[in-house]
Amino acid sequence: MNKTKIQWTEMTWNPITGCTKISDGCVNCYAARMAKRLKAMGNPRYTNEFAVTAHEDLLEVPLGIKQPKMIFVNSMSDLFHEDVSDDIIIKVFETMNKAHWHTFQVLTKRPKRLHAMDDLGLLRWSPNIWMGVTVESDKYIDRINELRNTKANIKFLSCEPLLGSLKSIDIENIDWVIVGGESGPKSREMKKEWVIEIKELCEKNEVAFFFKQWGGTNKKKSGRLLDGQTYDYYPTQ
Repeated sequence: MNKTKIQWTEMTWNPITGCTKISDGCVNCYAARMAKRLKAMGNPRYTNEFAVTAHEDLLEVPLGIKQPKMIFVNSMSDLFHEDVSDDIIIKVFETMNKAHWHTFQVLTKRPKRLHAMDDLGLLRWSPNIWMGVTVESDKYIDRINELRNTKANIKFLSCEPLLGSLKSIDIENIDWVIVGGESGPKSREMKKEWVIEIKELCEKNEVAFFFKQWGGTNKKKSGRLLDGQTYDYYPTQ
């Protein structure tokens, strides 16, 4: 478990590390860059750099943290990656079920597997588990329906990096939308009108809106103000 600078959470928990790129938002993956750095530093969990690896010794770590935290699950991977076994996914859910005092935020770009496992009754959705999908452009709006059809109590979208207009998306039964621009080397443009479109859509549908950052090569300089205001709204359970 690690503290994090990700604005919409407090800690990260990585019982699985490693991933493979599957969509446009993956092109400049920060986790892949971080894994390369950690391998160079001799971190034993990244010996194989970004190969998908389950760390079973970390599966129950949240149970030892007694103060309630908001925890982003697998910031260095995707829980529903095809190389992660059903058994490991179920064990992660069991820990989240037991650690009811924490709030767990799970994010995937592979909602078809999420939906399939949910339909089979393999996932138990305690109220403290928030489930999200990444929707970086309108090429991936089908992910929203896969999420919407699960039994998760809180459902959210991460539109980061936002790479195009999403003004026509349907956010019925979605509880939270995070928007952010890409940061770091080779970061791609995020237009202000794309952000405003999502903010107005959230306001119209009474969905919590969180603006994470403008991004760019220097995200500290670009900041996270939208028309002079921060938007740090969270869903109500």
